[in-house]
Amino acid sequence: MRRRRTSGSDNKLLDEINVTPLLDLAWTLLVVFVISVTAAIQGIKVNLPKASAAPSLTRPKTKAITVNSGGQIYLDAYPVTMQELENLLRQYKAADPNLPVVIKGDEKIYYQSVIDILDLLQRLEISQLGLVTQRIVK
Repeated sequence: MRRRRTSGSDNKLLDEINVTPLLDLAWTLLVVFVISVTAAIQGIKVNLPKASAAPSLTRPKTKAITVNSGGQIYLDAYPVTMQELENLLRQYKAADPNLPVVIKGDEKIYYQSVIDILDLLQRLEISQLGLVTQRIVK
C-alpha cells in the first residue's frame, strides 16, 4: 500500500503502535487500585468486644525490666540490683525456657544501662525480648 505525499508533510505507513500511553495508563490504574485497597483495609471500623474489668487470677508470664530516670532497675514493680536481677531471671528461665521479657527505659537514662541488661539477657539465653516505646501521637 502506498500513500501519497501531501503538501509539506511526510506520510509513511505506520509499522508499529506506540504503547507508551497504554503503559502509563496501566501503571496509573495499578497505583490507584493498590492505594484504594490498602486504605479500605486499614480504614475498617469495628466495635471490639469488651473484657471484664476484674483482675486476672493468673500471673502474667512476661517479665518487665524497668530502668527509671535515676538509673534504678526494677523487675516488674520491685527494685533490684543487677545481681538480684540475674538470679531472679535465672530462676524464671529455669521454670519457663521461653520466658518473654520486655525492657522499659526512661528516655533520660544512659544507654549503657540498657546495654548491660541486654548483655545479661544474652548470657541467660533469653531470646524473647522487646523494647517498650511510646507511640507518637500526631
